[in-house]
Amino acid sequence: MGQARAPRSLRSMATVYPVNDTFDGNSGKKVSAVAGLIAVASFSGAEAQQSNLPPVTVDAPVARPRPAASKPSPDALRARTALRRAARRSQPAQVAAVPFPNAGGLAPDRNPYADAAAPYKVDRLSGTRFTEPLLNTPKTITVLGKEILEDKNATSLRDVARSTAGVTLGTGEGGNAFGDRFFIRGFDARNDVFIDGIRDPAVSIRENFFTEQIEILRGPASSFAGRGTAGGAINIVTKQATDRNFAKAETTFGTDATKRVTLDVNQVISSTLAVRFDGLYQDAHVAGRNYVTDGRWGGLAAAKWTPTDFIKVTANYVHTDLNGLPDFGVPYNRALRAPSTDINVPRETYYGFLYRDFQKAKQDFGTITTEVQVAPFLTLTNKSRAERSILDYIGTLPNNPTATTVNLGSQSRYQVTDVLANVSDATFKFDTGPVKHTLVAGAEFSQEKVMRDTYAGLTAELSGFQSGNSIVVPLLAPPNFQPISIPPRRANNPTNIKVDTKAAYLIETANFQDIVILNGGARFDDYDISGFNAAGGTTANHAGMFNYNVGGVLKPLPYASLYAAYATSSNPAGAELDAGSAAYGGSVFNSLPFQALSPEQNKAAEVGTKWELFDRHLLVTGALFQTDKTNARETQGSNIIAGAAYQVRGIDLEVAGKITDKWSIFGGLVLMESRVLKSIEAAQVGAQLANIAHQSFNVLTKYKLTEPWEIGGQATFASKIYGGTFGAINGNVLPSHWRFDAFTEYKIDSHIKAKLSVNNIFDTVYYDAFYRSNTPFVFIAPGRSVWLTLTGTL
Repeated sequence: MGQARAPRSLRSMATVYPVNDTFDGNSGKKVSAVAGLIAVASFSGAEAQQSNLPPVTVDAPVARPRPAASKPSPDALRARTALRRAARRSQPAQVAAVPFPNAGGLAPDRNPYADAAAPYKVDRLSGTRFTEPLLNTPKTITVLGKEILEDKNATSLRDVARSTAGVTLGTGEGGNAFGDRFFIRGFDARNDVFIDGIRDPAVSIRENFFTEQIEILRGPASSFAGRGTAGGAINIVTKQATDRNFAKAETTFGTDATKRVTLDVNQVISSTLAVRFDGLYQDAHVAGRNYVTDGRWGGLAAAKWTPTDFIKVTANYVHTDLNGLPDFGVPYNRALRAPSTDINVPRETYYGFLYRDFQKAKQDFGTITTEVQVAPFLTLTNKSRAERSILDYIGTLPNNPTATTVNLGSQSRYQVTDVLANVSDATFKFDTGPVKHTLVAGAEFSQEKVMRDTYAGLTAELSGFQSGNSIVVPLLAPPNFQPISIPPRRANNPTNIKVDTKAAYLIETANFQDIVILNGGARFDDYDISGFNAAGGTTANHAGMFNYNVGGVLKPLPYASLYAAYATSSNPAGAELDAGSAAYGGSVFNSLPFQALSPEQNKAAEVGTKWELFDRHLLVTGALFQTDKTNARETQGSNIIAGAAYQVRGIDLEVAGKITDKWSIFGGLVLMESRVLKSIEAAQVGAQLANIAHQSFNVLTKYKLTEPWEIGGQATFASKIYGGTFGAINGNVLPSHWRFDAFTEYKIDSHIKAKLSVNNIFDTVYYDAFYRSNTPFVFIAPGRSVWLTLTGTL
């Protein structure tokens, strides 16, 4: 084989690396040299093609006669093949880049809405209707991210209400379901709970294992949320599949036989597909209460598919199953105006029947959301939901205690709630000179169906305790293990309620150079409710409701805002779908006056300020507010009369974020005063509203002592709560209380941490809610509990 001359451009290199193209079986170095020359030549050529330098004139090569080509030897062929294989192996696999890689020191499962450097501070809300950050939103909104839920040990929505300023827990009352019931700014919000922006009318018992954050909107918000929302609304934001791989497992062991395990796994399948799975198992008793159990299990499956840069499809399905022995509290002594546990009854005394009572709450809901960016200025969003919830229980209600006895009643419910909903939004972004506009136009269609039934034969087996129409048992020794020979049976006397809603809304935000921000919205709801019961009764009501909100924000500094806002909302007749009477917001059958009732009207004004301090990692909010309800419905005998009026006003102070790199804080202070302005009962006028804590305070804080150690704690205060129907005139009152919690956390390494928590450190006896009837009882809150949680992440 003859000698080959290198091109002139490579001859200087050839002097350094002499080339001999004679191949043999041991010529690995020669093969490497040839490969290096080829790579250098290719790289140099590529650089030359991309260079911005002026062209260089070189001498044309001199043509020389080429030697006759010789046939490569077998060794040369083998070497050439080996070289090509080596080159292919050295090329990295062409894999599309995954957004948000696991880098930067951030937790892979962090809340995407929160400040990455201060997780207690949430910067923005989920969904499409609030288009500005919280700092620029003219409304008080309390947001609890999952980091706050974890540090509060808030595993249920009730735990959130129990330790959040301005929110009060309620009970079932008057045929209403005994499930999640909340008062916000003085008004009932049990039918104003949303999941990912879609109403959840189930009045169920809600777990938090699938929750990313909880958003508590204060004041009327029907242009955002629809009917109701006199005092506010609660939106539960579910976890979604993300673009980062992670696996997280938590195991909790605690007092009261508590065992709780959660698992959260996210996997990026490809550059366009990610999936997430979340699971829960819990077996526990309730601190400070005999026999009461709290078993739970559930799962979440979520997926995100982004076939192009302009299309995103997300979907999730959630199942929860809660099963336990219900606790309807302790009797209230009307003669002494105090709960029996404040007089002579041990706090652990339980008044239910272990062989009869039970409580089950199941929820299944699936949601599909599609986002399409049609153009840089236009995005279309469609969200569809199917849901079924089942609430099933038999419980025992203790009331009318004497020094030695107590009367026991029964309460039961079998309720199935089905929801179909579709929400479509179009978000337009455009500029008019220096003003940036965001316009959200949307339509909502939903159908809600509720079937309510009860159980029969609940006292037949207790005839030994029968006295007239009451079951009378010893106050200090209730017969919890009384045998039940005949199991209770469904009454098969159902009531069916259906609500069809069609709504359209328009929300506009105009931002002038982030200095002046104006916000306004309008919504029209076509509300149609109908129902029938087994006795042949029917009911129907139709309402067209127009509501609006306006707000303005002035930002004298980039990190500060001053705002004013005004909003309206409407409560149509029968909207509390779980209720059994008009006095509690439910429907009335075969009643023309009920069917002619117009909606209650709510109006609210609010002025406030928001500041982002300490390098903008701490959000501080202060607001003055007033809410007026008019055309409110009351009952007098069998008559339903509209025209009552109530007012609540107060101050709301909140803080969320971190003060230093080591010190985080979250809390609020709400001071309210309320009164009945107009009522069919003259004695009610001027009275304060019942069932709410008018003063409440909560602060959660933690501090990083060293890199592995953190300590934290929580203090909660709620003022006394008056009992009664609307105004507090019967003299029944629950005492105020303080509660203190603490925790410490140690990071064993970058993947494992241990956390020791103590809730209700001083084992304080306090009460969650008041049953408002003339024979009241009270829900007693859990006692002291100690938990050890181990968390592992990958």
